[in-house]
Amino acid sequence: MTELISLFEEYTGQKNPTCTKIKGEGSNRIYYRFTSSDKSLIGVLGESIEENEAFIALAKHFEEKNLPTPRVYAVSKDHRRYLQEDLGDTSLFQYISKGISEGKFSEEEESMICQTMGKLPEIQFSGAKGLDFSVCYPLPSFDKRSILWDLNYFKYSFLKLLKIDFSETKLEDDFERMCGLLLGDKSDTFLYRDFQSRNVMIKNGEPHFIDFQGGRKGPIYYDIASFAWQAKANFSDELREKLIRTYLNAVKRFADIDEDLFRKRLRHFVLFRTMQVLGAYGFRGIFEKKPHFIESIPFAVNNLKSLLAGGYPEYPYLTEVLANITELPDLQMPKTPNEQAPLKVQVFSFSYKKGIPVDESGNGGGYVFDCRGVHNPGRYIQYKTSTGLDKNVIDFLESDGEILHFLDNVYSLADAHVARFIERGFTHLMFSFGCTGGQHRSVYSAQHTAEHIAKKFGVEVEITHREQGVHQIINPHNGKE
Repeated sequence: MTELISLFEEYTGQKNPTCTKIKGEGSNRIYYRFTSSDKSLIGVLGESIEENEAFIALAKHFEEKNLPTPRVYAVSKDHRRYLQEDLGDTSLFQYISKGISEGKFSEEEESMICQTMGKLPEIQFSGAKGLDFSVCYPLPSFDKRSILWDLNYFKYSFLKLLKIDFSETKLEDDFERMCGLLLGDKSDTFLYRDFQSRNVMIKNGEPHFIDFQGGRKGPIYYDIASFAWQAKANFSDELREKLIRTYLNAVKRFADIDEDLFRKRLRHFVLFRTMQVLGAYGFRGIFEKKPHFIESIPFAVNNLKSLLAGGYPEYPYLTEVLANITELPDLQMPKTPNEQAPLKVQVFSFSYKKGIPVDESGNGGGYVFDCRGVHNPGRYIQYKTSTGLDKNVIDFLESDGEILHFLDNVYSLADAHVARFIERGFTHLMFSFGCTGGQHRSVYSAQHTAEHIAKKFGVEVEITHREQGVHQIINPHNGKE
């Protein structure tokens, strides 16, 4: 990073910039944001010199074409480091994240998605004009070799890693047929190759495009498939159709497109891209154990299921293998809140003298919080016959704020855990609060936590104050039972 700082200081003439590392989802490059009094630039460290040089050359060409891509300002002598324009922190994926999680996009989100698709022809056609494709890496064009690389990526990084049985010979026969169909449309356009919402930054209300270093000469269909069928974005069929219409209207500025032929060819690229993505998810997720990619696999498999419903008679054996994948239980989509069994939350108070409550759900238990660090009312005779449900004990515990601070930390953990369990369709979660006698501090903490969870998440919470023999259900809709 020292070399990147020196590159920033040399380019800007400003010393000691603030440096923040930027998280990268799937890239092997490392990104930093450097800021000084009036400058903010992105510093990039990439060990593949050829890949860096491809990005730098493409960025320079796109800048000359006035395309919405980041400018490159300075490059180190060894081409391992460079400074590029800072396009902010908001990717299109983040911009539409609420719609993704809710399964329905707002007008604003859908408008930005369509606006992005409408700009794709500019990259493909204007970006290709006058471009020396020999700068592209690892190949200058989309050819049989690059297709087979991706198909074998799927075979070895997905099928093999999942230990799915298949016939090499029959699969290769269908791969050959797919190569012929994908190469049936010769094109001089620029193929972005990883055109998806994580590679689109929203700056000043406009989409800008990054991470195009894998681009090359190739057909227009691949990028449309990459964007409209991006697995985790989970676009509906209606939105995909709207995106196709948006693209077809935008591309009229650059070429005459036969819509029937366009749609026939596109469906093959959608299948091919889905397989390539599964290969990437297999390698990044199953092999490299990166959670984001593992979580994306069911979404890609769900896309695959929809595609196969339309039939691909051109690839009889391949579709048989793919159909088997879509039936694997571990690769199914997580259930939506309306489809899944509701989460059941159990909360206990207990005395450490009598042991931690036993989990009877078969899930092995959950959080256990020790309340013994909080000031103990049980040390005072006036509270001996009261519990954490009584006003005098509640007033005592809350008077110095110690228990409130303790619960603030508990709530932070509980909120994140409950939200995650609901999202993933889990059906049981357990919280236990212990103190010396299981009468004051643990009872107060368990009761307040149960009521907090029920109110915030609208789930039913079962609470047991074990040492008091008190059991109740807190129903957020009907009150306590």
